[in-house]
Amino acid sequence: MKIAALALLAAMIGGFIASHAMGGQGAWAWVRAFCEAATVGALADWFAVVALFRRPMGLPIPHTAIIPSNKDRIGDNLAVFVRDHFLDPDTLMEKLRVFDPAARLSRWLARPRQARALSDGARNVALQTLDLLDDRAVRGVIQEFVVKTLRRWDAADTAGEVLGLLTRDGRHQELLDAALERLGGYLGQEEVKARASGLLVKFAKKEWPRIIAAVDVVKSVDGIADNLADRLARALVEELRDVLSEPGHPVRRDYEAWVLDYIRRLRDDPALSEQVEALKQRAIDHPKVQEYVQGLWDDIHAALRRDLSNEDSALARHLESALLALGRKLGEDPGLREAINSHVLGAARRLTGRLRSGVTEHISRTVKNWDERHLVDELELSVGRDLQYIRFNGTLVGGLIGVALHALVLLFRG
Repeated sequence: MKIAALALLAAMIGGFIASHAMGGQGAWAWVRAFCEAATVGALADWFAVVALFRRPMGLPIPHTAIIPSNKDRIGDNLAVFVRDHFLDPDTLMEKLRVFDPAARLSRWLARPRQARALSDGARNVALQTLDLLDDRAVRGVIQEFVVKTLRRWDAADTAGEVLGLLTRDGRHQELLDAALERLGGYLGQEEVKARASGLLVKFAKKEWPRIIAAVDVVKSVDGIADNLADRLARALVEELRDVLSEPGHPVRRDYEAWVLDYIRRLRDDPALSEQVEALKQRAIDHPKVQEYVQGLWDDIHAALRRDLSNEDSALARHLESALLALGRKLGEDPGLREAINSHVLGAARRLTGRLRSGVTEHISRTVKNWDERHLVDELELSVGRDLQYIRFNGTLVGGLIGVALHALVLLFRG
C-alpha cells in the first residue's frame, strides 16, 4: 500500500510535468490544476501520516514523531482508560449481579455428568499432587506439628474436663455400679475362691507354722481355708449388693468425694499437674511414640493413593455426592443463592480494587518499556491500510480542489 501511494504521487508529479511541457493550455490546463493540487495534497498527507510515527526524512521538525515522543503519556493514558472503562467496580458488579453466579452454578452442578467430571478432575489433581510431595519433608513437618501440639497440650486440665464431663448426671456412679457388678461376679467364681483359699493356707503356714501344724492334726487346714474363703466371698458379694442398692452408702459417698477432689486437684493443684505433665512428656519422648508419629504420613499417603488410584474412589464419590447435593440445595434455597452471590460480589469487588491498581501500573510500565521503533511498527501494522488510504484520499481530494479552483479562476476571468 505504501508503494501504491508512492506510485500515485509519482503519477501526479509526472502529470504536472507533462502538462507544463504541453504548454498548460486547454485540457492540459485542467490536468495541470488537478496534478498540481493532488501533489500538494499527497505530500501534505504523507507528512501528516509520517509525522505521527517518526520524523519525516529524519529532519528534527517540531511536533513530529508524535507517538514515540509521547510514549510515556500514551502508556499512562491507556492504563487509565482501561482502569476506568474496563475495571470500573460498579460496572463489573452490575454485570456479575445480572450474571447470577449462584444460579448458574446450581444448574451446572445439578447435572450428574458435570459433578462427576469435576470430582474426577479433583481426584486426578490430588493424585498428581501426592507424587509431587517430598515424603521426607512431609514426615518431618507432621512430626514437628504433632510433637509441638502435644507439648503445648495441657493434659491435666483436659483430664479434669473429661472427668468433669463424666461425672455429670451421675455417670461416674453408673461406672462404679458396672465395676462392682463385675467384681461381684468375679468373686463368686469357684476358681477365684480356690485361689483365695490357697493364698490363705500359704500365708498362714508361713506366718504361724506351729499353730497350723497343731490345727492340721485336728482338722484339715485346707478345709478351714476353703470355708473361710467361701464366707469371705459371700460377705464381699453381700457388701457389694448393699452398695449397689443404697444410693447413700458410705462407699458411694467416699467414691464421690474422691472423684470430685481428684478433678479439683487436676485443675488447681500444681504438684499433680506437674506429675501429669511429666508423664505426658515421657510418653511423647518415648521412641515408639516418635516412630509412630513419623509413620503417620506413610499410612496416610498409602491410603490416599490406594483410594485415588481407583476409578471408583470413595473420596471422589463423596465429593460427587456433595457437589450434587450442593446443586440441589442451591436450586431449592433462594436464601443460599443470595448469600453466595453476596460473597462472590464482595470478593469480586475486593479483587477488582486490587486489580485496578496492579493492571494500571502493569500497562503503563509495559508501554513505557517498549522500544520506540517496536511501538511504532506495531501501531502502524495495527492501523494497517487506512494510513495509506489517507494519502490516496489526500491526493484525490487535493486534485479535485485544484480543478475546482481552476474553474473558479476561469469563471472570474470570464
